[in-house]
Amino acid sequence: MSRIVVFGAGGRAGVRVVAEAVGRGHEVTAVVRDPGRYAGAWGSSGAGSSGVGSSGVGSSGAGSSGAGSSGAGSSGVRVVAGDVTDLASVAEVAAGHDAAVQVAARLDVSSEEFYTAAARALVGGLGRAGVSRLVAVGIGSLLEVSPGVRLVDTPDFPAEARAFSLGHAAELEVFEKSGLDWVVLAPPPVLLDESASRTGRYRIGGGAVPAVEPVFSFADLGVAVVDEVERPRHHRVQVAVSY
Repeated sequence: MSRIVVFGAGGRAGVRVVAEAVGRGHEVTAVVRDPGRYAGAWGSSGAGSSGVGSSGVGSSGAGSSGAGSSGAGSSGVRVVAGDVTDLASVAEVAAGHDAAVQVAARLDVSSEEFYTAAARALVGGLGRAGVSRLVAVGIGSLLEVSPGVRLVDTPDFPAEARAFSLGHAAELEVFEKSGLDWVVLAPPPVLLDESASRTGRYRIGGGAVPAVEPVFSFADLGVAVVDEVERPRHHRVQVAVSY
């Protein structure tokens, strides 16, 4: 059993990661902006549960200015307020954990601003807390369509989506310069399925856009994330995850 801190636990990926980890018997600290919204959200969840409370589906677990707890339930989840862009907050909520997961997002600030600030806070805060392993969820548009050519850099890639993707690219740059044992799992560049049940099936590719099924589920993304926490197989690299 491990102790895992999940930043962005209230988001669509985050709720699945928390449910998967709890279902395997891990102790989870779920970092969200407003713990009051998630009272009992994971009380009956297990690995692969698709009913982790509709209030748990949001866009981010970042944004709170401090860290405070709503207490731990019998599910093995402790819900706390925290700010993934604040080094001190990251260090406080991560203390005593074996690994961290980053699935937080913000849509009310620029992507580059948010992901750069979050990556810097994670590097400094996790280092201060003594947590060396970080599993983050990235974006498929940073995968390559041919050697040296990322999808985001192709001529017809939408400008708005490019701006968001480059925020993730800035995050990667910060991680690459750090001493963390990190991995970024990049799902396919498609809309992930929120309602699909957990199959436990996925594959890890290299750095190229996978030529596979046009869908991927949040539930199976959660499986892949927790597998990398339990059995770290990829280190200091971005890799594709798909069916």
